[in-house]
Amino acid sequence: KGLRSPQESVHDLSPIESFRIPSKEDLRELREEPIDPQAQQEIINSIEEVYFSNDSFDIVKYELERLPPVLNLQELDEYRGKLKQQQAAVSKKVADLILEKQPAYVQELERVTSLQTGLQLAAVICANGRRHLNIAKEGFTQTSLGLLANQRKRQLLIGLLKSLRTIKTLQRTDVRLSEMLEEEDYPGAIQLCLECQKAASTFKHYSCISELNSKLQDTLEQIEEQLDVALSKICKNFDITHYTKVQQAYRLLGKTQTAMDQLHMHFTQAIHNTVFQVVLGYVELCAGNTDTKFQKLQYKDLCTHITSDSYIPCLADLCKALWEVMLSYYRTMQWHESHDQDEAAAVSSDGSNVIGTEENSFDRSYVKKKLEHGLSRIWQDVQLKVKTYLLGTDLSNFKYDDFIFVLDVISRLTQVGEEFCGSKSEVLQESIRKQSVNYFKTYHRTRLEELRMFLENETWELCPVKSSFSILQLHEFKFMEQSRSPSVSPSKQPASAISTTMTLFEQYCNGGNPFEIQADSKDDETEDVLASNGYESDEQEKSAYQEYDSDSDVPEELKRDYVDEQTGDAPVKSFSRETLRSRKRSDYNLNKVNAPILTNTTLNVIRLVGKYMQMMNILKPIAFDVIHFMSQLFDYYLYAVYTFFGRNDTFESTGLGLSGSRLRTTLNRIQESLIDLEVSADPTGTLAAAEERKEKVPSPHLSHLVVLTSGNLLYGLAERVVATESLVFLAEQFEFLQPHLDAVMPAAKKPFLQQFYSQTVSTASELRKPVYWVVAAKAIDYEQMLLLMANVKWDVKEIMSQHNIYVDTLLKEFEEFNRRLNEVSKRVRIPLPVSNILWDHCIRLANRTLVEGYGNVKKCSTEGRALMQLDFQQFLMKLEKLTDIRPIPDKEFVEIYIKAYYLTESDMESWIKEHREYSTKQLTNLVNVSLGAHINKKAKQKLLAVIDDLERPKR
Repeated sequence: KGLRSPQESVHDLSPIESFRIPSKEDLRELREEPIDPQAQQEIINSIEEVYFSNDSFDIVKYELERLPPVLNLQELDEYRGKLKQQQAAVSKKVADLILEKQPAYVQELERVTSLQTGLQLAAVICANGRRHLNIAKEGFTQTSLGLLANQRKRQLLIGLLKSLRTIKTLQRTDVRLSEMLEEEDYPGAIQLCLECQKAASTFKHYSCISELNSKLQDTLEQIEEQLDVALSKICKNFDITHYTKVQQAYRLLGKTQTAMDQLHMHFTQAIHNTVFQVVLGYVELCAGNTDTKFQKLQYKDLCTHITSDSYIPCLADLCKALWEVMLSYYRTMQWHESHDQDEAAAVSSDGSNVIGTEENSFDRSYVKKKLEHGLSRIWQDVQLKVKTYLLGTDLSNFKYDDFIFVLDVISRLTQVGEEFCGSKSEVLQESIRKQSVNYFKTYHRTRLEELRMFLENETWELCPVKSSFSILQLHEFKFMEQSRSPSVSPSKQPASAISTTMTLFEQYCNGGNPFEIQADSKDDETEDVLASNGYESDEQEKSAYQEYDSDSDVPEELKRDYVDEQTGDAPVKSFSRETLRSRKRSDYNLNKVNAPILTNTTLNVIRLVGKYMQMMNILKPIAFDVIHFMSQLFDYYLYAVYTFFGRNDTFESTGLGLSGSRLRTTLNRIQESLIDLEVSADPTGTLAAAEERKEKVPSPHLSHLVVLTSGNLLYGLAERVVATESLVFLAEQFEFLQPHLDAVMPAAKKPFLQQFYSQTVSTASELRKPVYWVVAAKAIDYEQMLLLMANVKWDVKEIMSQHNIYVDTLLKEFEEFNRRLNEVSKRVRIPLPVSNILWDHCIRLANRTLVEGYGNVKKCSTEGRALMQLDFQQFLMKLEKLTDIRPIPDKEFVEIYIKAYYLTESDMESWIKEHREYSTKQLTNLVNVSLGAHINKKAKQKLLAVIDDLERPKR
């Protein structure tokens, strides 16, 4: 419509507004009227305030309401005139203001017109733009961009499909994980689980995946639990493949160190569970159907329920089971060593990823230290478990072989400890030492009692053995051949030769168990022993042994000891004298030149020594106790031989100097320390005295079957030879064993061993003198000779050419003695030292009898003395044909005495002082008979006084 002027627009106002705005005429009137601005302002000021209040104010209504109740035209007219005046003033003011703003209005109007033109131009541009946009929309947007939009939508949908497929795969992961765990593919399962977790975190905005993520975490924890179980299986049966998988799995989890800590816990648990189960199995087996709940018992208490029958198999099984655990640990260490080397080689060839390498290196060093530290811990656990088992049962009443087996197993176990962690196994050593000392005291006491029984039943007959017999052929000494190699247990050993440089772990790494050897090797060893049992192997001898295999004279104990143990010593039995006599010479050759002379009891002592040494060799800490007990065996045997055959008060009182002071000292020592001389225990005796008596053994008594009074048998010479020579043989064996004993004897106790050898073992041969003196004293009738000599007339006046008859009688006695000696030698070989001592004794006694006879002579002439010399020379001449002993013993003893007859008074005094070996009676006789006729009474008294002075010290 276009713009309108203000005047035009005034007509559009409302009636009220038109009333308020002055008309053109009014304005013109107003302009024409003279204006008084001040008056004008006052009029405006007089307008009531209410008229300026607001636009909505209704002026008409206000004025009408103001009308008084009684209307007055004049007043109304005046009031109307006033209002008109006010309106005119306001209109005038408004007109002035409008005129004042007229230029600004015109200017603004021009701007509005310009703006209207601009807007019309803009409308044209917009219309053109829209037209062009419409063309672009139809030509470009709807075709090309539409295609792009569809492509983008397609790509989004493909991504979505891929996500859906991944979700589907994730949903099925559980099944695959279960399969992998069943296959024990722990690394694969963990790898899969970790990948799934990674994928799940990518798609966690899907609600189904957020649940899956927590489920995967649970699965991972479950895998860790299964992995821990798999790790525990390693402890008993190490499997390389299995362990490699487990280690890879822990590495993927980043828990290599945790795995190692867990592994050590499992090994400790495995040791405890293994020993408990083994012992529990045996206890329940032996207990049968009893209601006792052994499962609830502590291991220590459980060990006390093991019976003596099941003790050894249980110990063997215990050690086998513990070996398996230790072998698994050893193989675990081996795995880590080889694995570390491979890894180090791989790192050196590829130096990338330095941080990862450092971390691996730290893990490896941690694992290595942990494993090395674990060695001693595990061995300590093993020791404590075995110690508890060992001390749970009293072994003092076990059979020797059983106890040796126990020692052998423990010895093998200490060897395992040495190789496992270089431990000296003090715990094990101390516990077995306790048991050994306890066992050995009881065992030795029983053996001494047995030895007494053997000695009292011993008939001192020969035990026929090979000339090449050696104690090393006995079963008990087999260990000495094996003990030379330090890495092999002193007991049984497999037949195949194993290199000593190999440790047990290297040897049994791929199978087998070092604690199975002993049980299996007994049969093999029996064959070896039987093949070299130390006896002649010709058929006749074999049949002879078999024929007398059930000899009734053999003590039951010995039969059991020799036959049951299957040592191959069955033929070694005591034979009765009748049996030996009835045998044919062809049965066995008793006269072997070098065949050792020994008895059944000697062999028993030697075998005991072997057993003692076996125990000592295995258990060096009790070496002194064992050697001390071993010396008691020899002491008792020595004392028995002396008591049976050598104790003779007459011999001791002769003063012949045959029994050395050393032998007497030794015998006194043995009697004081070992022999229980009291018949019955003193009830008032102290406890200490009772304990001391426990260590002693009653003195043995000679068997009533041994006859020592028969002259035809030379007063038991055969038995005496067997007894003394078997003792000498025993002493020789002790001498042979001295280096072995010396090697194990503690340094502080070596003087005891040296003293035992120098004062006891070396005196064995000295016992021959007192033993054979008894035979020599009785074999020849010296009393008859004295009687015959007393009848001889010695105061003859002429030189005699014929010797006296007593010489022939004496020589006949010697010939008879020689014949009987030959008879005895057909039964028992008489060694040269024995025959020499016998002849020595007999000749010395004969010579002393001659001097005694010559000393009894009341009257004697010079010719009589010549006759004495003739008699003695005749005796010597014939005697030299009977014996090979040169020079003849005590020859000078007789000759000097005879020649003393010719001494002068002055020479006689010095002669008496020099020859104190003659008795007072013999010296007195010399003075009275020889010099009596030639010297005065005073000189005679003087010489007798000299003899008396010599006698005093003796008294």
